[in-house]
Amino acid sequence: METAFTRLVGVTHPIVQTGMGWVAGPRLVSAAANAGALGILASATMSVEQLRSAIHEVRSRTDEATPFGVNLRADAADAAERAQLIIDEGVRVASFALAPSRELIARLKDAGVVVVPSVGARRHAEKVAAWGADAVIVQGGEGGGHTGEVATSVLLPQVVDAVDVPVVAAGGFADGRGLVAALAYGAAGIAMGTRFLLTSDSTVPDAVKAQYLRAAVRDVTVTTAVDGLPHRMLRTELVDSLERAGRARTLVRAVRHAAGFRRLSGLSWARMVRDGLAMRHGKDLSWSQVLMAANTPMLLRASMVEGRTDLGVMASGQVAGVIDDLPSCAELVARVMAEAQTVLEGLERLHSLRALPPAG
Repeated sequence: METAFTRLVGVTHPIVQTGMGWVAGPRLVSAAANAGALGILASATMSVEQLRSAIHEVRSRTDEATPFGVNLRADAADAAERAQLIIDEGVRVASFALAPSRELIARLKDAGVVVVPSVGARRHAEKVAAWGADAVIVQGGEGGGHTGEVATSVLLPQVVDAVDVPVVAAGGFADGRGLVAALAYGAAGIAMGTRFLLTSDSTVPDAVKAQYLRAAVRDVTVTTAVDGLPHRMLRTELVDSLERAGRARTLVRAVRHAAGFRRLSGLSWARMVRDGLAMRHGKDLSWSQVLMAANTPMLLRASMVEGRTDLGVMASGQVAGVIDDLPSCAELVARVMAEAQTVLEGLERLHSLRALPPAG
């Protein structure tokens, strides 16, 4: 299936595996890329050298011409250094969780890198498109992690109508029916996070995957208790305790987790606070929330790496409630494309029936 997005980035199928912290590492990204989708490395939880090593590992697991991407935090203090690494390593795509600056977009594009920011509002899509972004990923409120309030079915057509670059739909997608629906809205592909997390190629511990598979749609909630921003995740006892906790208890917990993340990442306290402040995006957050924003990666790591769901959070799209298996990336992508073809053929038959002259 060829779309404006597949032509732009050089993939076989209009499917993106999103850059999920602690989840989208070399094994998952290379498996998605080898399946014909666009795999995206999550770099926010890696040091610069770890990112370089991860890029090399993806290359070792894929053919030389297989495209993949790297997701960057546009507000990170070392965003420019990471962008230069992407350029130096010849990575095909740079995606961003937040809108990158006009200058950063131009720098990457001048080096031949395809720039694809993720946005959650029409005005953000218009801004990055005007600045030269090659495509945008539009995430509706059904998506996992930090999310907005507008459903994909409302947000997507708004963005498609507003920009002249390929639009990739995210938030609520897990199968071929969703791909066809997104195409009908005018999108050029879909992006999936939770669906790729729940594959056999994902390195997330099996016990954590099992908890996702047990979840019903109502078990996926949006809370501001983790870092003060709307965050979609599985509801767990930890989430409940964070929502019940008083300010003093929350501050103690935040400092403890921040200390752990500082040791793991090598960041200074000043850098962590700056990163936390950058994540506020104009919101009126307490200092405990600023610290939590800076060390949210530790809460995700506890679950996604260590399997400690009692100590960590599990970001999740609402589609977790309708997923019940763990295919490989190759099986998943093939299934999505086969389902999409079946749906398209059904629509074609419907169109043919409507075109027939009335009986008699």
